[in-house]
Parts: sequence; structure tokens; C-alpha cells
Amino acid sequence: MNTNYRKGRAKEYASMRLLEAAGYQTFRMAGSHSPVDVIGLNSLGLRLVQVKSGRAGASPIDREILKNLERPSNSTVEIWRWKDRAREPLIERVG
Repeated sequence: MNTNYRKGRAKEYASMRLLEAAGYQTFRMAGSHSPVDVIGLNSLGLRLVQVKSGRAGASPIDREILKNLERPSNSTVEIWRWKDRAREPLIERVG
């Protein structure tokens, strides 16, 4: 496994832990080639999260795909960007 994959996977698990602490049941979409990396679900709704680590954020194409996802009305689409050595991500709501 390469270092970028390990780093990204670690941030996906860190994102899941944050969502779980907030009362969400979480699912990781490993290997699916989906625009969504992590899903958080609770009785109030659904959070569809793309996780980014390091300097690069989501590309304009990724943002457009996320913005146009077909989804339930009680859901949000978010990009969680983890800067190096950050304890929490910067969260951007896309839709």
C-alpha cells in the first residue's frame, strides 16, 4: 500500500470517529470509486462526506459531481479537508 492511500484511509477513519461521536452510524465506501468516502446516518438525516487530506482540496469536477448527487432531502453533501497534523477537518458543505 502506498503512503497516500494509507494517509487517506487514516483520515477517513478519523472522520468516521468524529461522526460517531456526534451520534451517527458510519459507513466507509472503500474501493467503490464513489464520490463519497464516508456516510453518516442518524434519525435526523444523512451526511455524505468526501474526505481529503493534505494540501489538495476537491477539484472543480469533484465539486460539481458532489453538488449534483441525487440524494434524499434530509441529507447534506460535505467535503472534509484534513490539513497536515490537524486535529479536526475543515468542513465545507457542498449541497
